[in-house]
Amino acid sequence: MEENYKSLKIRQKSPDSRVFYLFIDRPSRGNSLSRDFFAEFPAALSSLDLNPEAGVIILSGVGNHFCTGIDLQLLNSLSQETRAADTGHTGEKLREIKFLQRAVTAIEECRKPVIAAVHGACLGGGVDIITACDVRYSTENAFFSVKEVDLAITADLGSLQRLPGIIGFGNAMELALTARRFSGLEAKDLGLVTRVFSTKEALEKGVAEIAEDIAAKSPLAVTGTKRVLIQSRDLTLHQGLDYVATWNSGVLLSDDLTEAISAQHQKRKPLYAKL
Repeated sequence: MEENYKSLKIRQKSPDSRVFYLFIDRPSRGNSLSRDFFAEFPAALSSLDLNPEAGVIILSGVGNHFCTGIDLQLLNSLSQETRAADTGHTGEKLREIKFLQRAVTAIEECRKPVIAAVHGACLGGGVDIITACDVRYSTENAFFSVKEVDLAITADLGSLQRLPGIIGFGNAMELALTARRFSGLEAKDLGLVTRVFSTKEALEKGVAEIAEDIAAKSPLAVTGTKRVLIQSRDLTLHQGLDYVATWNSGVLLSDDLTEAISAQHQKRKPLYAKL
């Protein structure tokens, strides 16, 4: 898949693979998040979502870092562009933040699982991004920081909303207030990442294997599992059960189910239709 992106790069793992890589591609700027990124990222995710060849997306960074946060030039330009004669107009212009938020939320809206593979720095907006991902892995020496308070900003792209549900309220509060740096090993202890790898090469190999395993499963079941888990996060137990009952009433009886049962009986790998 060839797309003309300024801040991103998409690559299929191999011609017969259903795993696609989505790289943040600004290595000379530490993969900091530019205005181009916030416009291109949801478009790239949408293109992969609609691509039947894509089953799983691995999100990574080109170069030495995953993402060093929002580009300070973007922050400065937002500050200059939103200045108006009165605070009301200035405040309304600052709601461009919603545009930036939608780019991150696009990860959750993508039907395909998005796996974050983190090496080097994952700071500020990088943490916003990975908290929206479905699964997270890192190298042992990757380093993280909810950095915004050090820039005199209240984090506003999702970390403060998503992080407590991943690592607990108290841990999220401490990391957000102190902006302290913590390692991949501590991220694993906190539950921010599921597993750590000793090197970047081991991370790439291990995550690719995990992604291939998920991509070989029923696309209907994988998509449904992601959607039900995300929706259930904001529902009561009984509402969540009702949601999944309604979901399965529409998709449970499928060719994928027939194929899964046949493959079990015939002791072979199932072959599912693309989504």
